[in-house]
Amino acid sequence: MRYLILTLALVALSGCMKPSDMVDRTGYYMGDAGFLDHSQMRRIANRRIQSDSFIYIAQGPFVPAGHPYARPNVVAEEAFNGFVEYFPQVRRAKMPLGLDGAMQEARAAGADYLLYTRFARAEDNAGNWEEYEDTDNAVGRDRSVIQVMLIETGNRYLVDSATIRSRGGFLTFYDAKPEDLLGAPLEEYARSLLGVKATEEFQ
Repeated sequence: MRYLILTLALVALSGCMKPSDMVDRTGYYMGDAGFLDHSQMRRIANRRIQSDSFIYIAQGPFVPAGHPYARPNVVAEEAFNGFVEYFPQVRRAKMPLGLDGAMQEARAAGADYLLYTRFARAEDNAGNWEEYEDTDNAVGRDRSVIQVMLIETGNRYLVDSATIRSRGGFLTFYDAKPEDLLGAPLEEYARSLLGVKATEEFQ
């Protein structure tokens, strides 16, 4: 509660802030304080690509450490949902593939880039009483780590790679799964490839 009050006080003092900026900053501080879902993305490059680029999305057949029951293609599915709003030409592999197989499918589809994803690690804590009774997991926030590589299909040049670490919030962990943390940061990654901020979308 102290974090929320402090954040609101800081926002109130910054009278020149637009309402959209105020919402963004409040959400950021609430997430950083652990109340809401929060993600941190580290990219090796700051490259941008054109919005008409054709992107093929695939996920490697890696079982995430700490979460063996995750849906096999969930990262590719969430990445497709996040990218399709910003890139009109997007396709997704139907099942997990090795890198060579994903590259072959991307080239066969005529894609400019392959977005290759990997669900590296997750922590699936109990989000309700039933889960606690069934699994004996600790009650609390979930965590996830995913890795992505953006590769040119013509020459296999690694354009960018990123690691995204996410954690659930104290106000949002009820009935949540690590998979629920994937969508928002992957959509943010799509925006970052275009150089678009969330608050610019509705201006």
